[in-house]
Amino acid sequence: MTGDYHGSRLREDVRRGAVWRALWKYYFRHHISPADTVLDLGAGYGDFINSVSAGRRLAIDQWPGLADHVAPGVETVIGPVSDLSAIPDGSVDYAFASNLFEHLPQTDMAVVLRALQDKLTTRGMLTILQPNYRYAYREYFDDYTHVAIYSHISLADMLSAHGWEVLEIHPRFLPLSLKSRLPTWAWLVGAYLRSPVKPMGKQMLMVARPSRQKGK
Repeated sequence: MTGDYHGSRLREDVRRGAVWRALWKYYFRHHISPADTVLDLGAGYGDFINSVSAGRRLAIDQWPGLADHVAPGVETVIGPVSDLSAIPDGSVDYAFASNLFEHLPQTDMAVVLRALQDKLTTRGMLTILQPNYRYAYREYFDDYTHVAIYSHISLADMLSAHGWEVLEIHPRFLPLSLKSRLPTWAWLVGAYLRSPVKPMGKQMLMVARPSRQKGK
């Protein structure tokens, strides 16, 4: 039982939406086409999917409050991410999971990875953003719902072991959370992404596709 997680550890924060809008401007819009179908796994308050401009936007989370926070036009599925039966096969071009898999036992993550392969189009991708234990080990278990540990090495191995081809690895993509000391101004987010030096960079980003696409 996670208790009132959204009322304690993960409270709503307007700064979070501002950061995601900046991330859309400076990173994600270059990887998502206007006609794409985008799936946000473990969408939380919907900050990522709300910032996205795409042909179809889907969000899934077991938290019922998700439906009250998504923007108009975002389709929601309330339920565990291990059950993707509501998502049509071969329909998703871009799947995204932010700060999700560290909350799941590895057995559940394996189920998600397998199910997601059927949901993606032939060019579909999965992008993962989450804490990198190698750089965030001091704070990692400050979140009492963290149950799995991944570095950029072990996460890549986990994906490969379950039928995914890893295309990109960014070990230090972002600071760990909004609780860091860095301001959330859009221009600063853009500058941080462009900088070769990542102060307080403790979240990794990884891009992968099902191995069955290899060679296509």
